Amino acid sequence: MTRPKQSSGNAAKPDEAAPGPRRTLTRDDWVAAARKVLEKRGIAEVKIDRLARQLKVTRGSFYFHFSSLKDLHNDLLEEWRRSNCAPFQAMRDLEVVDGVQFFSDIVHVWVDEKPFSPKLDLAVRDWARTSRELDREVTAIDELRIALLVRSFDAMGYGPAESIVRARITYFHQIGQYALSFKEDPMIRKCYQPLFGDVLLGPLAKSP
Repeated sequence: MTRPKQSSGNAAKPDEAAPGPRRTLTRDDWVAAARKVLEKRGIAEVKIDRLARQLKVTRGSFYFHFSSLKDLHNDLLEEWRRSNCAPFQAMRDLEVVDGVQFFSDIVHVWVDEKPFSPKLDLAVRDWARTSRELDREVTAIDELRIALLVRSFDAMGYGPAESIVRARITYFHQIGQYALSFKEDPMIRKCYQPLFGDVLLGPLAKSP
């Protein structure tokens, strides 16, 4: 009588599930990967080969979703427009009844970061240094954000010149935080917010 063969140690156990099929990458997966590179390393490092290696796929997968690298660039800019431009553009035609409330609504776009992204804003600003067309677009959104702040100060009763100066101080302060990569616990930041408001909205000190 022959002895039954013992099973190999490499044989799959009955209760072990076989690995499932690899998920097919979508266009959004490529955009998400490209956005991370853009925010960390800049637009010059957003390359097809780099992304393909990172996603563990071939270049062919990229061209299944995009016609060119510029096509991907356009999607990145659309993300920036949706999250960082659209919230301010939605305020452009609003009637300003309460200047303080309007100011608060503007500032909360930055503070809440839903959907605004400081990292993406800074990355696109840096990208604009290499593209005249994008530079014009970034300048336009800067001007809109400042114009909204000017309207809020104007509604508070400040004169034209003072409204412009206060708006610029507010905006340059906000962009400066991003440029310095200033990190702070969100809860602490929210605690300081009323004091920032008092400083930015309060009356100017008069010289003796």
